[in-house]
Amino acid sequence: MKHVGTMIGTAIAGMFVMSVWGAFAGEYGIGGGWFAGFIIIGTMWFLNHYIGIHNNDGAWVDMALGIGMCGTMRGVFEQGIGAGIGSLPTLGVVLVGGMVGGYMAYKLEVYLAEKEKLES
Repeated sequence: MKHVGTMIGTAIAGMFVMSVWGAFAGEYGIGGGWFAGFIIIGTMWFLNHYIGIHNNDGAWVDMALGIGMCGTMRGVFEQGIGAGIGSLPTLGVVLVGGMVGGYMAYKLEVYLAEKEKLES
């Protein structure tokens, strides 16, 4: 049931981001974008983590996975499969960035563990 809650929580976050955030930013400029980000992400984070719609053990990509999937599929539903195929280069760059970030986080943890070991 926990995984169903995760899917629902991330889908709700994605739908709000894809439908409301752009409208706020378009109407009120950068201030509207910041306000929408604070309200949408803040509220959804509270619901997904504090209330507990989505609380998984172990590593999790968090709400960004649902938001990204919702944005990708919105384009596919509105513009056809060509939009999904057109997003593959961006997805590739995002995956490479995630791998580089994960590797750098690992190296930082190793460095900090060695530094702590030398200090003690």
